[in-house]
Amino acid sequence: MDARDPLASLRKEFYIPKAASGEENIYFCGHSLGLQPVTVRESIEKVLYDWEKLGIEGYFCGTPRWLDYSKSLKPKMAEIVGALESEIAIMNTLTMNLHLMLVSFYRPSPEKYKILIEANAFPSPRYALKSQIEFHGYDPEIALLEIKPRQGETYIRTEDIENLLEQEGNSIALVFLGGINYLTGQFFEMKKITEQAHQYGCLVGFDLAHAVGNVPLALHDWQVDFAVWCNYKYMNSGPGAVGACFVHEKYAHQFNLPRFAGWWGNKIETRLLMKQDIEPSSGAEGWQISNSDVLSLASLSVSLDIFARVGMAELVTKSRLLTGYLEFLLNSLENKPLLLTPANPEARGCQLSIQIKNAPGNLLEKLTERGILCDWREPNTLRIAPVPLYNRYAEVFQFVQALSEL
Repeated sequence: MDARDPLASLRKEFYIPKAASGEENIYFCGHSLGLQPVTVRESIEKVLYDWEKLGIEGYFCGTPRWLDYSKSLKPKMAEIVGALESEIAIMNTLTMNLHLMLVSFYRPSPEKYKILIEANAFPSPRYALKSQIEFHGYDPEIALLEIKPRQGETYIRTEDIENLLEQEGNSIALVFLGGINYLTGQFFEMKKITEQAHQYGCLVGFDLAHAVGNVPLALHDWQVDFAVWCNYKYMNSGPGAVGACFVHEKYAHQFNLPRFAGWWGNKIETRLLMKQDIEPSSGAEGWQISNSDVLSLASLSVSLDIFARVGMAELVTKSRLLTGYLEFLLNSLENKPLLLTPANPEARGCQLSIQIKNAPGNLLEKLTERGILCDWREPNTLRIAPVPLYNRYAEVFQFVQALSEL
């Protein structure tokens, strides 16, 4: 299978962590931290060289210019998430961007103040939502609604989200879900959920940390109001890499929409005139507070170049083959694990989450000893993510074989 893989050569463009023996590890942790592209060092050193030789002039004479470095990356990022360039801002980190978005898009009233989230959402966005509810003077025990899987099921049915919206929609101000749930790997039907929520006057946002660079997205066409994401998972831009946000173009010129402001959100044409009153940039850049980390942008630029060259369609095709092969092998085991992730390939990305009956308490440690790096979430969930950019079918086989022997 690897011999016939048209994307097999991409693996050479990434550093694969090695075990003490010198052999390459089987790395299934792209859902937590993507691997380093080989040319990242060169890209970062280019910025360091310009800083050394040009100093402040790097903002205007660097290659590329630091002043509009983030802007230069927007076309490739927009292609990945299905957005207009003007709807993208590359800035900050995920949770910080979420707080900035909530200033504008969570405007509760006594009649409409609730936020709908999924059960087992990643903790950081949940903390942010809860703190925003409290900031506005509401009780999270009442205002934070959770949608859960049905009894005996492992992921959430879209029809149950629709039913909850029908029941509670008139009191829900915001629907905020993970595009992909970090624990189960479920890819929500974002288009359908957004359409349904809008019927009840709810705004809709998504945490795309586990979706960007993983699954096909069309944020503009789906009429999503806003989205936030990090770039260090499937986007392979390094630990703590600069994040990004999406704001639909219908808000591009709504300058009266409440927002927190900073110098870098001023339109570039007048930014250096140092006016005392801000002239916000149109589009998502109007939500930017300060200058993005240029060193982090240099890392992101390398990853975006790879995605642009390969294309999401090709990556998704291989991803579904890899994950489908993994599912097939897991289902063939005598001690067949419970699959938490939807079986429908269109309802998931790279990740499969499994629970193994009577698994040893040191399962993750034993897998690591065999050079297999994946992720364990208490109390009993193993998350495995074969990433099409650098994982091989042989690694999937070796992982399942190791699992059967432990």
